[in-house]
Amino acid sequence: MLTRLVKMQFNPDFVTEFQESFKAIQPQIAAFKGCSSVKLLQDLANPNTFFTISIWQDEAHLEDYRRSTLFKETWTRVKPNFSAKAEAWSLLIPS
Repeated sequence: MLTRLVKMQFNPDFVTEFQESFKAIQPQIAAFKGCSSVKLLQDLANPNTFFTISIWQDEAHLEDYRRSTLFKETWTRVKPNFSAKAEAWSLLIPS
C-alpha cells in the first residue's frame, strides 16, 4: 500500500470553491481503480492550507490516476489558485 500526501495552499478567495469542488470529485477519486480511500484535511492554524491523503494499492495505480482526465481537469482548475507551490509525498510503511 502507498499513501500519497499532498499539501496545497490556496488564495483565500478560492477556499470555498475548492471545498465544494472536492466534495463533488472525492467519490470519483475514491472509486478510481487501486484507490482505497481519499480524505481532505484543512489546517487548523491556516485555513487556506489543505492536505489530501489517499491510499493506493501501489505506485502504478497512483500513476494511472495522475495520467487520467479526472486528475488533469481537476489540477487545471485548482493550480492557478495556489498561493504557494503544492508539495507531495509518496509514503510507505516500513517493514
